[in-house]
Amino acid sequence: MKVSNEWKDYKIIDAGNKEKLEVWKDIKLRRPDPQALWPTDFNKNWNQVDAIYHRSSNGGGSWEYKNELPDFWTVNYKDLTFKVSPTNFKHTGLFPEQAANWDYMIDKIKKSNRKIKVLNLFAYTGAATMACSYAGADVVHVDSARGMVEWAKENMKLSHLENNFIRFIVDDCLKFVLREQRRGNKYDAIIMDPPSFGRGPSGEVWKFEDKIIELIEACMNILSDDPLFFQVNSYTTGFSKTVLENVLKQTMLKKYPNGKVECDEIGLPIENSELVLPCGIYGRWENI
Repeated sequence: MKVSNEWKDYKIIDAGNKEKLEVWKDIKLRRPDPQALWPTDFNKNWNQVDAIYHRSSNGGGSWEYKNELPDFWTVNYKDLTFKVSPTNFKHTGLFPEQAANWDYMIDKIKKSNRKIKVLNLFAYTGAATMACSYAGADVVHVDSARGMVEWAKENMKLSHLENNFIRFIVDDCLKFVLREQRRGNKYDAIIMDPPSFGRGPSGEVWKFEDKIIELIEACMNILSDDPLFFQVNSYTTGFSKTVLENVLKQTMLKKYPNGKVECDEIGLPIENSELVLPCGIYGRWENI
């Protein structure tokens, strides 16, 4: 497992009973987490929080605010700065477990010693976009949700990357990739973080297990002749790292046999504990 353990502005204090207790800089949140199945004692720390997210029996949920919070605040990860804000869907606009992947991308791009063009699909609020831009890459950022793209633009400014080349696009990711193929545009690296289920801006239905192979194969048609890396992140329940590894071996590795495939879980350490909270998987082809 890759553990994102270099945070200064974020930590998990405790986890268990399908919940996690976390601190974002100075703000303490209590949120559901279906992976935290093990038992834990609900000590006083669990009640000394700024906000709690309660799931609804009808789906979704809402925040209970114990203290007045700003509309948003910021956290730093090394030289990057991100906006954080509780959303109606329990998320905060940032997935801190992905920091280990940001570190990889920054290192890989910097060591390439050439100009790299990156495509970030299902790019959300753009943490990976900012990491790649910070490393010196030109980045095309695509997400179907206009609000998330606007949030990503804020992260760009917070990280002082507004003078870099970052192109923001609101579009259905698969349709965009197919159009890029027709245009003859190529990328040296592609990142994707597809949801389990979603809809594009025109109502296009995305279902991970039905569309992932089609998307990967389409993306292979817009990779440059000397690609740097290709990464898929997944939080889809039941889609294991072994399945993702097999998918990438039968697609990317067949076309680019001189590279290698690596797949693993990602996670976050739990403070004062030997436990790690698992937070999804990633699969990566990279040149060697």
